[in-house]
Amino acid sequence: MITSPHALTRAGLAACICACSCLAFAGSASARFAPGGQLLRLTHLGFNTNTSSNWFGYQQGALEQGGKLFTSITGSWTVPTATQHTSDQAEDSADWVGIGGGCVDASCDIGDETLIQTGTEQDVASDGSASYDAWYELIPAPEIEIGGMTVEPGDQMQASISQNEPEVWDITLQDVTRDESYSTTVPYSSSMDTAEWIEETPLEIGTDAGFAALPNLTDPAFNSATVNGANPGLTTSEEIQLTDSDGDVIGTPSAPDSTGNGFSECTWTSTCS
Repeated sequence: MITSPHALTRAGLAACICACSCLAFAGSASARFAPGGQLLRLTHLGFNTNTSSNWFGYQQGALEQGGKLFTSITGSWTVPTATQHTSDQAEDSADWVGIGGGCVDASCDIGDETLIQTGTEQDVASDGSASYDAWYELIPAPEIEIGGMTVEPGDQMQASISQNEPEVWDITLQDVTRDESYSTTVPYSSSMDTAEWIEETPLEIGTDAGFAALPNLTDPAFNSATVNGANPGLTTSEEIQLTDSDGDVIGTPSAPDSTGNGFSECTWTSTCS
């Protein structure tokens, strides 16, 4: 089932356009694709930090990892509680794991045009009411909401995406708290050049075009991350910070945990621990 018209107003990229210090992300994690696509930019600012207009979290690239391609990814997180940051304003967010769409090299000169992802969405309406759901998406197709899965703040989620044969992928999203699980097998041609664990504000088009406003979110506490069946060994050079239109950091991950497979996410702050 395709999501509501509201969800379809968010966009991911149909193509990647790279120029020196910018990267066109292939999707947004509620990565809601709309025909024609949009250009999202990620800038490498040095000091082992990348900044994005709508992503924050961690990502790894094939060139950065010595030519490794990503054929599987896992991760877990706690569905964050979303509350209104600005009165009378609609605010949207999502948490997800995915393959594709990020920086292929450490300096972000090369991007991956494809993206396969699954996660949860946490939105706040202008009246302050919050809503939650689960979804998966294969850019450039529209997001597909996972019907029948109850998602509430505080639920522990586990996600897995893996290629079981060339261009055939298994997607599994489990709500451990409620003992609910969804799995599907889909055909998809992926570049397999990047892997991500992300919290995001989607891009919206239409009357109120632009990046969705960021709500207040509790820490999703990403954990149990793997790529190709192994600990990714995340490093601070792989982190992405979310910036507003003035370039101020409004969302940031913590340093990786001691095992290199988890981290915290903090909103409306430039530091996180």
